[in-house]
Amino acid sequence: GYHRSSEDGRFRLDAEVIKRFFRCDREREGSGSPLPSFLREVAQMTIHPIRFTGRPTGETDRLPQEIACYDLLDQLGVSYDRVDHTAAHTIADCAVIEKVLGAPICKNLVLCNRQKTSFYLLLMEGEKPFRTKELSKQIGSARLSFASPEDMEAYLHVTPGSATILALMFDRGHRVQLILDRPVAEWVRIGCHPCINTSTLNLSMAEIRNKFLPYLGVEPILVELPEEREEVNAA
Repeated sequence: GYHRSSEDGRFRLDAEVIKRFFRCDREREGSGSPLPSFLREVAQMTIHPIRFTGRPTGETDRLPQEIACYDLLDQLGVSYDRVDHTAAHTIADCAVIEKVLGAPICKNLVLCNRQKTSFYLLLMEGEKPFRTKELSKQIGSARLSFASPEDMEAYLHVTPGSATILALMFDRGHRVQLILDRPVAEWVRIGCHPCINTSTLNLSMAEIRNKFLPYLGVEPILVELPEEREEVNAA
């Protein structure tokens, strides 16, 4: 994975730091609930405690794709806050980042049909289960599967774990269709990576839909994916 230097003030969120952080939250909220289990699992994650406004000041250790995201957002007048951290691979990682970021982070799934003639970027709520059958029925594309790392790199210039709506800026041939689960489309703010999962941006969904996507000529497909999990019959 891509790691940054720890010389700029990042600290390791050990278990005691997280406990103190969430103890303050519980005191403000009047709750005595125990530390969530997902926080115990990611207690060794490294995250900068400050939410920055705009692009980083030092960009020599940033990927070209990341810098391109900042360049385009600034060009379009899309404002954003930024949190830097070690690589976020799971929804549990993202749940910790959300506390500093101040915006929900969604799943970003890059999919394709069996023939690899149609590709999709699906944005859906992080805790919602992904059911291929339900999505296939709504978009009229059968036998969906996850796109290969090679196709993700070719069309979106990202690697697994770093998929993001911002990567559509690299899909100049419009090979990847954007799909928004309706609850995500209705969010006020959205957290997404700038094409690398060691930073996350807090963006206005209205600006994404009214500035960013129109500039790219992207019209999203809206779907409504069910909340309930698919039942599994016992053998």
